[in-house]
Amino acid sequence: MELGVAWLHSLDPLTAVLVAIAAIFLSIGLIIFRVVRGLPKLTKGTVAFFHPHADGGGGGERVLWCAVDALQHAAPHVRILIYARQGVTAEQLVQEASSRFNVKLRRPIEVLGLQHVDLIAPEAYPRFTLIRQAWGSLLLGLEALRLMVPEVYIDTTGWAFPYPIAKLAGSRVACYVHYPTVSTNMLGRVWSRQPMYNNDEAVSGSSLRSLLKVLYYQAFAVVYGMAGACADAVMVNSSWTAGHVRQLWWSWEEPQLVYPPCDTSDLQSLPLDRRLKHLFLVSVAQFRPEKNHRLQLEAYAMAREQAAAKDANWRNSPVLVSSLKMVGSCRGPDDEARLAQLQQYAQQLGIGDAVEWHVNVPYAELKQLLGGAVGGLHTMLDEHFGISVVEYMAAGVIPIAHNSGGPRADIVVDTETDGAPQRTGYLAETKEEYCAAIKAVLEMDQRDRLRIAAAAQRRAATMFSTERFHQAFMQAVSPVLPKQS
Repeated sequence: MELGVAWLHSLDPLTAVLVAIAAIFLSIGLIIFRVVRGLPKLTKGTVAFFHPHADGGGGGERVLWCAVDALQHAAPHVRILIYARQGVTAEQLVQEASSRFNVKLRRPIEVLGLQHVDLIAPEAYPRFTLIRQAWGSLLLGLEALRLMVPEVYIDTTGWAFPYPIAKLAGSRVACYVHYPTVSTNMLGRVWSRQPMYNNDEAVSGSSLRSLLKVLYYQAFAVVYGMAGACADAVMVNSSWTAGHVRQLWWSWEEPQLVYPPCDTSDLQSLPLDRRLKHLFLVSVAQFRPEKNHRLQLEAYAMAREQAAAKDANWRNSPVLVSSLKMVGSCRGPDDEARLAQLQQYAQQLGIGDAVEWHVNVPYAELKQLLGGAVGGLHTMLDEHFGISVVEYMAAGVIPIAHNSGGPRADIVVDTETDGAPQRTGYLAETKEEYCAAIKAVLEMDQRDRLRIAAAAQRRAATMFSTERFHQAFMQAVSPVLPKQS
């Protein structure tokens, strides 16, 4: 031992560092090799989806169930399993897929219960959240593979760190990336010392801490890129996500753009001509901090204040007779507490009587709400895609979306009508811009509203249908699927 240390000290500093790094990677490799040797043998003919919160009510879960439906239709010989949190049953998931997303699965599925889903909960890690969540996802992925090693491991959550273990265990790995775990946008905001929900003021207020966090993110991005390189088939949900995956992942394969499935065919049955005596806006989003519901409330309150100042007779103002219906799901106590805070904030802004709250509603109620709304709010910065925005458009609801990410790159894009540009919605960033867009939609002439709504609906039907998702998803995963015996 002493001889080995003496030999290391005899090397020049650069060589010593390289030897030390090589030793670390060798040690990690040996640990992973021993872990993989302890896993069960590969089960042929199986496809397992890694989606711990499969019972969630968000857009990611809609992607999961439409992917399962596509596989059941195109590859009936495949046995499909879901790695989901313990306590969730297959019957419950099938029922929720139908009631929440109008996805009726053709055959039963199987569920493999995960005990330690809390390992990926961000609230469990107040400091060094990224790396600790990444390590937690690796351990959770290992727990999943100890239950069964499938022939094809499909990740629909974005946790890339279990990919190397699944690959070494013999699985072919496919993934659907909703949002890169780290992105150049995140690095830029930390470097510019911009405070946000994932960059607190203690860091943004210090140049040294900001520098250290940038270095931390850069190191994390390297490991993330190495893990992503283990995927055999990579699907991304938007042009924005594709750009970040190209930058970060060490892969020669071009990520395949597979737009998320939106229930455009069913929502298109809703009439475009809305009852203007009952004007209302709708907001569809889980009650999570990044969705930024506070900005929606502030912009709507500002619009009402401006309308009241302009029109003394409130009965003649479309803005003042309107209402805002907040529709969303709660994943647990933290979301429920956040919802209560938002309700209190609406009261403080003086719009408590004009805002309605619809929590964990079934699909039928969501459809009814979309069928009556004239405008839909979306305020998440760098939303990877924005299924709710597409649902607005498909239902004939004019979107007012954040001017970033997927909504800007792929969704709220002008089209052409008779050779002239045609608006399909509004993009905004600041409270003032959202306020102006809200007033424009609520005060708009009915003919102008129908023209925009019709153009938005055509774009949604053309680009983001469930049928288009099925085709693109199967084209991407077919090369790695089990062969029919």
